Formats: sequence, C-alpha cells, structure tokens
Amino acid sequence: MKKITTYLLPFLAILLFSPHAWSQKVGSTSMQFLKVMPCARATAMGDAYSVLASGAEAVFWNPAGVANIEKREISMTYLKWIFDTKQGALSFAMPLANFGAVGVQLQYVDFGEIPEALWVSPYKDDIGTPGLTGNTFHPFTYLIGLTYASQITDKFSTGLSVKFARESLYDGATVVAVSSSGDTSTVNTWGNGLIFDFGLNYNTGFRTVRIAASMQNFGANVRYASEASPVPMALRVGIAGDLIGNNALLVESEESRLGVAFDLFQPNDYAQQAHVGMEYVYAGSVALRAGYKFNYDADGFTAGFGFQQTVAQLKTSFDYSYGALNYNLGNVHRISLGVGF
Repeated sequence: MKKITTYLLPFLAILLFSPHAWSQKVGSTSMQFLKVMPCARATAMGDAYSVLASGAEAVFWNPAGVANIEKREISMTYLKWIFDTKQGALSFAMPLANFGAVGVQLQYVDFGEIPEALWVSPYKDDIGTPGLTGNTFHPFTYLIGLTYASQITDKFSTGLSVKFARESLYDGATVVAVSSSGDTSTVNTWGNGLIFDFGLNYNTGFRTVRIAASMQNFGANVRYASEASPVPMALRVGIAGDLIGNNALLVESEESRLGVAFDLFQPNDYAQQAHVGMEYVYAGSVALRAGYKFNYDADGFTAGFGFQQTVAQLKTSFDYSYGALNYNLGNVHRISLGVGF
C-alpha cells in the first residue's frame, strides 16, 4: 500500500497542476447539466465531498465511496435551480458480501417550457416579438448509471461508474435547418454520451485524515447536428479530517464532531477551482454545515443542515442545502432524503 500511495499521489499532482494537461476553453463542453451535482449534504459543504462521499450518494461524487457501505441504501434529491429548472436524482447501493458493492443512479433535469422563436426573415427585424411562433419546446436531460466498488485493503478502496447520458435540446426531435445561404439539412437536436467515473479513497491512518481522488465524466465527444463537443470531464482531489471528535486532530469528544474538507477541482473547460466545507454534528443526529466555492462565476457561499434518526431499524436522513448565486440569479435549494435498511 505504501508503494501505491508513493506513485499515485505524484501522478495525481501532475494531472491536477499541469497547465497542459487540461484545456481551459470556457463554455466549450456539452451536457452542462453534469456539473450540477445532487446531494444536499455535499452541496451545503461547498462541494468539498470527494473524501466524505459514502453509501448511495457516492455514486454521484466518488464511486470508491460505495465500497464501505454496510447495508442497502436509497438516496433521493430534489433541486430547484435557476430559471425554473428542476433536477431529480435517485440512487441505490448495496454490499455484495465479500465481492464489493454495487450502486445505480438516475438523474433527470427538466428545463421547463421555452418559447419557440425563428431567426429568419421577416422575424429577424421584429423587435417587439423577435421571431416568436407561439409554440413552445421542452428541453430535458437524463442519465442512468451503474457503479461497482471494492475495498482493496482496510485503507484503500476503488470504484468505477459507467453512465449513459442523453440531452435533448428540442423535444428529442429531428428538424430541418436552414443556413444563411438558403441551404437546408436535417439535424438531430439531441445527443447521447457514454461516460465513466473512476475513484480512489485512502485512509492515511493518521487520526481521521483521509484523501481521495475521482475522475468524472471521462468519455468521447457528444455529437449534435454536424459538430461534436467534449463532455465536462473533471479531476477532483480532496482531503478531509475531524478537528473535534473521536480520534480527532484537536479535541477529543464522544458527543460532538467537527469535520473539515477541502477539494481541488480541475475541469476541462475552466480554470482550477477550490472547495472548502465544514460540518458540525451533535449526538450523531443533528448537523450544521457551511462551505465556499472559489473561482466560480456565480457560485460562492453555501450552507445547510441535516437530521439523522433510526426508526424501526431504518436509518433515515433529511438534508437541506442553500446556495447563493451572483448576478441576481437567485438562490439554489436542495432537499435530500435517505433510507438505510
């Protein structure tokens, strides 16, 4: 294990910090919904979650976190985003005795009804109603995925997710496009992608300090009409530990826990970003959370809370997160429910 860590960490550092390893062309990727993450606990902590992701929720963040699951879990998240956009996410995970653990996920994004407009004569000069036809269209996206994870040693785990994503820009229809020169062509208004996530978790053995890394959305370009665009691939590396709690870094406590987490995030269509978060848990049942996302155009401060209770041998959880957006875009609210059985 020491050899694995010795070679793995420098490799991840090279990928993360090399200016040539990742493109930084803003807005150059497709399927932007893949950047909008579910799970209220994670987002309340500023998305600093690569280490802390565990159980059914880990399928969205770091598939290696599924490996430590002890019972079957279901997680559900509802997100109300900007411009009446709504997202739902559902995940399930379960252990496979001595053969690791598996998980499945389903995500759906509803962009609502959008007025249809045409940018051809005579509409292009109509300022009052700029090409509005009176019709509407309904963009949507969905994703389904399968995860397998394994505890390689008592300190090291890995996981892999295979995901199929579909993005429909115009009701999943095939339309006739007219160019400025008058040429016509038949184009698809949807795109499909087969993408992969890979994750690693490592317990350092020093107090509660753990490190993790995950490669998200690795896959081929997605084709719309005659052009193909890359998916928003990203590398996430994180570290987390407890300042207060059992075997904590600063203060021993059996009743309370204060954990902190830090993630570095390198997308292929933007500069490097950072995430920091903390979570205070009292009596293992009530949690307060806060975080911050650095080098984002709109995102910044996050906060939230959660409750956890065992009822009739069912481990239940409720989590809420709030995110403040700049540029008068409003706020983002997420609600997550979890059940372990």
